Amino acid sequence: MRILVINQSPRTDQNGPPYDVAKIEAQLNSYAAPGTKVEIGFPDNHEGAGLIDAIGSQSVLNGLHHMMEVPGIVKKIFWAEQNGYDAVISSNTFDPGVDGGRLAVNIPVIGPMRTSMHAALTLADKVGVTVPLPSHVPYTRRILRSYGLEQFVTDMLPIGVYVDVQKRKDEIFETAVKLIKGMVSRGAEIIMPLGGALIPYVVNPDDLARETGVQVLNTKAISIGFAEMCVRMKVTQSAVTYPRAKLRYEDFTSKM
Repeated sequence: MRILVINQSPRTDQNGPPYDVAKIEAQLNSYAAPGTKVEIGFPDNHEGAGLIDAIGSQSVLNGLHHMMEVPGIVKKIFWAEQNGYDAVISSNTFDPGVDGGRLAVNIPVIGPMRTSMHAALTLADKVGVTVPLPSHVPYTRRILRSYGLEQFVTDMLPIGVYVDVQKRKDEIFETAVKLIKGMVSRGAEIIMPLGGALIPYVVNPDDLARETGVQVLNTKAISIGFAEMCVRMKVTQSAVTYPRAKLRYEDFTSKM
């Protein structure tokens, strides 16, 4: 089984992703079952790709960059199906391009936020959510509202860190522990951490669970496990919900 985890942004020599691809692939494959190969992929460079740097440098990641990225992500999802991948997972926990990708391909396209929220609500009634920055809060609420899931969230709190994350591991851990304990005291029964660059790539959710006494979900592991289940069971997104036309790769590159 081959699964493509698609990064939100293009990879170029000048502006690569802020993580070690080989290291992250190894971590993702540690969550997979024997016989599954997980690979990281990138959309092609496109106009507006640099927007993430413009708003990220101001710590105002408000979702605008995800809106600009969708066409490139959808095109890469289509490419993945054409090149033999069995499923695609959004690397980004805010699910950019997932709905568009589902309209383009037959293979399962998995969004970590939606998948992890449903996993959380299979195991508990009320979910506490952490996000990296304050600007993520209203954006995340809009996404969850569109999924019909906002009502199950007790708290949504920012950790307040999204730069130099490897160097600030202890700060991220301590802040997350404090936030999680507060959310539990106000009724949260399980925790969904968004922003995979923080959790699980820097801080292990199992460590947070041991420190706080409440389950902290690993959104990457859940997404991979769900994608594997879909492939094994030969199920994918509903063609009624996501009706698809017959498309060629050239349809994604042609201009009017």
